[in-house]
Amino acid sequence: MKRGKKYQEAAKLIEKGKAYPPQEAIALAKKASFAKFDETVELHFRLGVDPRHADQQVRGVVHLPHGLGKKVKVLVFAQGEGERIAREAEADWVGADELVKKIEDGWLDFDVAIATPDMMPKIGKLGKILGRRGLMPNPKSGTIAKPEDLPRVIAEARQGRVEFKLDRTGLLHFPIGKISFPEEKLLENLAAAVEAVVAARPSGVRGEFIKSITLATSMGPGIKLDLKSTLALRTA
Repeated sequence: MKRGKKYQEAAKLIEKGKAYPPQEAIALAKKASFAKFDETVELHFRLGVDPRHADQQVRGVVHLPHGLGKKVKVLVFAQGEGERIAREAEADWVGADELVKKIEDGWLDFDVAIATPDMMPKIGKLGKILGRRGLMPNPKSGTIAKPEDLPRVIAEARQGRVEFKLDRTGLLHFPIGKISFPEEKLLENLAAAVEAVVAARPSGVRGEFIKSITLATSMGPGIKLDLKSTLALRTA
């Protein structure tokens, strides 16, 4: 794949084959950023798992202390008391049958979907639509909540709640912020992300779980992270 001139210039700043400590990698990503928009900073994990095995699936949630740098649009499937509480918690969209119908008709203008337990029978038919986009409420990701827990779950979604899930090739990819964030905030988000992935290690994995971690911006080249110093990071 032929890369543009700006990408090639940015790639020259990164020493081929070198694994960088996290703080140095973040500083380098900022220096190498060339896009005219506020690029997203992403982490890419290569894991020592076999995605074909049920006991080696990796899935979890990370709460980024400094968020993602964007407004997160939250939808809540709820009725009765749950609907009232969700509206008071300022969810962007709240409803039941009317939202199900709207989504069936192709509307998907939201980032996180949350549901109260009594709504699951109603939204089960949305599995194929929401599932492939990672939007289907489920207990493992904490997006099925009792009415009294809705304010907390909605607040967490807005503050930088990111779901991650293993892909077919044994990789994880997810954002940790914007390139405009101060270095220390990106480092703290990175630490939270790594801790969450480590905590999601499945019982069926033997040997090395995390093989490599790469940091990259939306348009920039990947920067390999030094595993030892990265895995040693701790959130405050």
